[in-house]
Amino acid sequence: MPATALPRHVLIPLIVACALFMEQVDSTVISTSLPAIAASLHDDPVSLKLALTSYLLSLAVFIPASGWAADRFGARTVFRSAIVIFTLGSILCGLSTSLMDFVLYRIIQGMGGAMMVPVGRLVILRSVPKSELVSALAWLTIPALLGPVMGPPLGGFITTYFDWRLIFFINVPIGVLGVILATRFIENVREEDVPPLDLRGLVLSGIGLSGVVFGFAVTGQHLVPYWMAGGITAIGVIALVFYVRHARHTPHAVLDLSLMRIPTFRAAVVGGSLFRIGVGAIPFALPLMLQLTFGLSPFASGMLTFASSAGALVMKTTAKPILRRFGFWRVLVFNAVLSSAFIAANALFTPQTPHFAIVAVLLMGGFFRSLEFTAINAIAYADVSQAEMSRATSFVSVAQQVALSMGVALVGMVLETMRSVRGETVLELGDFTPAFLVVAVVSALSVFSFLRLPPDAGAEVSGHREKDSTLPDPRGEVHPGS
Repeated sequence: MPATALPRHVLIPLIVACALFMEQVDSTVISTSLPAIAASLHDDPVSLKLALTSYLLSLAVFIPASGWAADRFGARTVFRSAIVIFTLGSILCGLSTSLMDFVLYRIIQGMGGAMMVPVGRLVILRSVPKSELVSALAWLTIPALLGPVMGPPLGGFITTYFDWRLIFFINVPIGVLGVILATRFIENVREEDVPPLDLRGLVLSGIGLSGVVFGFAVTGQHLVPYWMAGGITAIGVIALVFYVRHARHTPHAVLDLSLMRIPTFRAAVVGGSLFRIGVGAIPFALPLMLQLTFGLSPFASGMLTFASSAGALVMKTTAKPILRRFGFWRVLVFNAVLSSAFIAANALFTPQTPHFAIVAVLLMGGFFRSLEFTAINAIAYADVSQAEMSRATSFVSVAQQVALSMGVALVGMVLETMRSVRGETVLELGDFTPAFLVVAVVSALSVFSFLRLPPDAGAEVSGHREKDSTLPDPRGEVHPGS
């Protein structure tokens, strides 16, 4: 079927998904290849964690400017440029000759990724009617979900039989395809009246977010002393406090805190962040447990963990009818508890657990977690106006990145604590049990944010019921229904 024959709410998300596919493959492939990269660069594998952290820092710093850039220069222009920057960073990573080179080029990748993903989502939100939003967001994540499925086995295969540098070069044809399709099919939507960039807010949010993310990322990993990690985190928190004061008196702050007055948006940010903390820990902790305590190879563990992404793929075809049948409130509340239970179930795995049982648990867990993500992503924009959409996408993207980073940091701190209590330097299976339980509890806490939503929240987006003739405005006003 030619691309022009596809419905717009399918075509645009699939084009944007090229960018997400690159990012997801890149992040999952690197984790399995760090030892080989470290050996090639003549450095310690633990030091290669800086390559992961530098990417997170770059995302946290540059994501807040993505919405303004899309409004000022056009979503298509920024989206294409971001793909080019990310692809260039990938090529440079493949050509790295030292750790410092590698870290620097990962920062360049992060600059591209910071603009690529949120602006790509903005393209969808401005191109697709709200009635098709759930379907569009579901289509968006299908190719992106293939990244975690393909990443670990692909990285292990390339590293074992070829060279780790090829991992970064596979982004080149995907990036070229993304630029061509974006040029042909995506409109260069932009705002007519764009306020000046909030430079002071960008600096404060950049210092604050990078301090918090970096502080949490290095805590428990022995990259820096604990006092230094705590100091970095404290600087980040202080900068964020100053940013909040700044944003309250700035009409066009780079992160618009006034959006938090919208109940559906607030629930998606607060509840979604708590939920993502637990979920973000799984891709880090589960392969670690399978390889270090089960004795599985990276390829073997990857063949098990891909089940989560497979379950998520299955869910994408059923998200819209589920939300139409039950509505956002029921799905967000009950599915958060169910998904958290599947996170906790990872603590029950032992080397004697049959592999088919592990696959079954991961398959179902991936299904329900993906349903929760789809519901959170959709309801976040249910009551956001078109004029606020770019600021909303930047806000949500920052919250997602910080939450996922904190998930990795939290599970790492629990594992480090358990190992220190035993006075050992190696991880044992018993260390992972409290780690999975702690992050599962954090995910379950998201329920309290979702419970505060009205039962008919986001009805226009989910199609759960026809809208009444008079509806309460999310900001407290009453207006005629559409």
